[in-house]
Amino acid sequence: MKSHLVQNKLPYDGTQLSSLWAYKTFGIQGDSIIAFRGPCQVKLEHMVDQEDVLAGDHIYSEDMMHFIAEHFELDLEKTVIRQRLLITIIKEVLERNPAVKLRRDGDDIYLGEDKLSVSIATLTRVSTMIHTGLNISSRNTPVATVSLPELGVEDWESFAHDVVQAYCEELESIKLARCKVRGVD
Repeated sequence: MKSHLVQNKLPYDGTQLSSLWAYKTFGIQGDSIIAFRGPCQVKLEHMVDQEDVLAGDHIYSEDMMHFIAEHFELDLEKTVIRQRLLITIIKEVLERNPAVKLRRDGDDIYLGEDKLSVSIATLTRVSTMIHTGLNISSRNTPVATVSLPELGVEDWESFAHDVVQAYCEELESIKLARCKVRGVD
């Protein structure tokens, strides 16, 4: 699993959920997770979550931290599980601060009723992909939100590094766990 932290701001509009995005954009080939910061505005025509489309919802944040993971296999259920693992890792990293107590509901993270995250897992012709965005700003969001600075995260790059490292280590640990057991009859 390869990782990359993008230094310059990059807007997210949903079109990044396309196969080989990390390879075409950053030259990173294979399974990867990319972290970057930038505004988020996803219009209906680029929304993957059809529940949001049917509800006429839109996704907007003036400033977010984004994670895009791509896995080169076609098992969407496994990718949804990986998405939930990523969300759980994010929650665990945030809760290293003893003053922070969050709630995970499926693929979303909340502080009380205020939403921190957006996330989706999807399938391309050659891979599966995950996008997770975390609010750095809560201004002008279409729903009640909480932001990373409100949870004590001032250095988004350090936080992103911790999350990406934990995700990659967890996936490697899972692979190794498969390779240490013998089959049973």
